[in-house]
Amino acid sequence: MNDKADHGHRIYDMLARVFINEGVSTCFALLGDANMAWATRLADAGCRMIYVRHEHCAAAAAMAYARKTGETGVATVTCGPGLTQLMTALPAAVRARLPLVIFAGEAPLKNAWYNQGIDHAPFITATGAAYLPLHLPERMAEATRDSFLQARRERRPVVLGVPFDLQARSWPGQLELPVPARQIQPRLSPVPPNEDDLEQAAELVESSRRIIVMAGMGAAEAGAAAACRALAARCDGLLATTLPARGLFHDDPYSLNIAGGFSNRVGRECFSEADLVIAVGCSLAHHNSDGGKLWPKAKVLQIDTDPVSVSQGRLAAEAHLRADAKLGASALSESLRQRVPDWRSPALARRIATAPADDTEFAIEPNVHDPRDAVTALEAALPADWQIVNSSGHCSYFFAQMPSRPYEKFLTIREFGAIGNGISFAMGVAAAHPDDTIALFDGDGSLLMHIQELETIWRHKMKILIIVLNDGAYGSEIHKLRAEGLSDEGAVFGRTDLAAIARGFGVAGQTVDNLGSLPELVRAFQSGGGVAVWDIPISDKVVSPVIQRAHPKLPVSSPVQ
Repeated sequence: MNDKADHGHRIYDMLARVFINEGVSTCFALLGDANMAWATRLADAGCRMIYVRHEHCAAAAAMAYARKTGETGVATVTCGPGLTQLMTALPAAVRARLPLVIFAGEAPLKNAWYNQGIDHAPFITATGAAYLPLHLPERMAEATRDSFLQARRERRPVVLGVPFDLQARSWPGQLELPVPARQIQPRLSPVPPNEDDLEQAAELVESSRRIIVMAGMGAAEAGAAAACRALAARCDGLLATTLPARGLFHDDPYSLNIAGGFSNRVGRECFSEADLVIAVGCSLAHHNSDGGKLWPKAKVLQIDTDPVSVSQGRLAAEAHLRADAKLGASALSESLRQRVPDWRSPALARRIATAPADDTEFAIEPNVHDPRDAVTALEAALPADWQIVNSSGHCSYFFAQMPSRPYEKFLTIREFGAIGNGISFAMGVAAAHPDDTIALFDGDGSLLMHIQELETIWRHKMKILIIVLNDGAYGSEIHKLRAEGLSDEGAVFGRTDLAAIARGFGVAGQTVDNLGSLPELVRAFQSGGGVAVWDIPISDKVVSPVIQRAHPKLPVSSPVQ
């Protein structure tokens, strides 16, 4: 697109046009001096602007939007305090390998002192993101285009800093918009496996007896689900996914669901028997293997375009097949003989389908629910075509145990371990799928961190149902403190009336005292639409298996036999 600008245009006009030229159609924004003129021009050019109430939420929503659309997420904040509010979202985006471009502005160059002036770059680079100061007008258009190339190639955020006094200057001379990144970025074809490597991988598989094919985000993005299923069936193996790829095999009778700290009881038993895990498109993170405890007897064969031996401080894989996830899994499957089913049996399929994820007994106090019962009721009541967003925190284990939900309708981003992101992620998914209904699963402590975004959701007419497991505390912290015999006072806050808070924002709020009422509540929400908060009071005595294993001193009953 070649577009001549006249001399009356300012730099912020032209930078907005560069973003439009990059195909940007959605931007999450909170305005201030250093970005408001640019953002206004971006909106004037037809970009949908979602104006949030906190800068962190702009970046976090852009993360979810990037994950669900496959595009580069775009957000904008002002300089100084606007930028420092990004410090939790950016490392999460870096670790989740999500491409973002964030227009952050900068303090004016002409001022000897400016109260919001701060050296942006050390903050941004400390998170693992890239910082690109744009101080030369003649280079700004091309450098902005290059930021999209960098974000896509490196799969991480790039933050742009443009002093706002420079933004207000007239554009110097004529402008031909640079060729957009999508037209010049390399077109990389899927990489097939090397024949020698394939032969060695096949020998390892043939010599193994109990095999689990585990798929990650690389497999999901490569469209490798069917190839993974075929590979598992060929070698009498089972299936599993990493947490972010949860639901990729949701309808397969031999899918163990999640591999990692969130694995269910049957999954952990099967992984303990495995002598080979074939990791297809997995980063092999610490939690994926439960710190190495999930498959104590198994070797790992990694199929990936960028295979690794060590990941997050531990030996992650002993064997490697460098290949695209789909091509590698397909080629390996075709090189193997068909095994007679042994591990795959009707009895195991029944156990996978019917065994509870966790059946530890707890003494439930009156007038609250067992979170496991709440999740079972929600699994039955919520329509299968809704988009599901699972937040972080203690409650997220329970919500992850909803086996019927397909990957395409599920999102979780937990790589930085931060709570408080759920409502932002739900907004990002709603922006990516504006015609769908979004169900956000969150905890009370997490929601309260950014509950102001209820107003954003209402104002932008998003269809989001927020379902909160309310234990009146920070769930992980109370159980860890109790396990160590320490006071939990600093993590217990009482059961905030979240339904009343929701109504204060002008949206529907409901306290769910009876789980049997959920089907009728779902019908009412479907007919009314809009945004609502369901506050489900849960027991603070129910401890997730993740915490149980990490803190064996916790007073819990034995599993029911």
